Amino acid sequence: MRVTPLAALVLLLLAAPACAAERDDAAGGTARHAALVFTRAEAYRHTECTPEGTAAIRGLGARRGFRVDATDDPAAFRRRNLARYDVVVFLCTTGDVLGPREQRAFKRYIRAGGGYAGAHSAAATEEDWPWYGRLVGAAFADHPGIPGVNAQFQTATLRVEDRGTAATRHLGRTWRREEEWYNFRSNPRSAGAHVLLGVDESTYDPRGHSGSPGMGSDHPIAWCRRFDGGRSFYTALGHKGAYWRDPALRRHVLGGIEMAAGTKPFRCG
Repeated sequence: MRVTPLAALVLLLLAAPACAAERDDAAGGTARHAALVFTRAEAYRHTECTPEGTAAIRGLGARRGFRVDATDDPAAFRRRNLARYDVVVFLCTTGDVLGPREQRAFKRYIRAGGGYAGAHSAAATEEDWPWYGRLVGAAFADHPGIPGVNAQFQTATLRVEDRGTAATRHLGRTWRREEEWYNFRSNPRSAGAHVLLGVDESTYDPRGHSGSPGMGSDHPIAWCRRFDGGRSFYTALGHKGAYWRDPALRRHVLGGIEMAAGTKPFRCG
């Protein structure tokens, strides 16, 4: 069959997107969004969580096609720089990690519709900044580890309260795992958070090293919420480096990051 020059041009134009897609797939996909992973610790330093968690999130980004930049430098919290990202991940941060200028920039970022994802001790960060505490939804109180009484790391059963989110749909109704189980100063439900995971205190000893008795029958561990114009996801999981090699945990965190970035449905109120 004879192909006219015009027909050849049409065929070339139609084929071009497909060829580009094949090249993108071979390279791991194009960046659909970008994540900034922030790891600064001014109090307790999670020497395993920080490198292992960062590596896990970088790997997830490479496979899912989104850019991941990681830093512990608060100078990254500048208005123009934050505008490059769809989600900022506070990974095992602790203490006062941002100055007033960086706090203002981050607040503007969230109010402009940005995303926040916090992992583990992100709830023990910026404790003197009330706005950040409201963004997270609850602040760290303590965790088990009373000498001679209970262990810091215990295996317990999680109840999956909402299996319809990207952070939980891979899980069953319960999830049995080891963790350093955080107690919080308040229940995030009271702040309007949508709870995704709760830990069953009857399956471990929740008494905290600073004297808290635990949180009782309603003990949230992961949740999400809309706050001040932005999207917030938090999970208390991830203390040990080995935990980040668990495919179920990585999928949980990936789903939370994508929800906060706005690339997966955010049905969190």
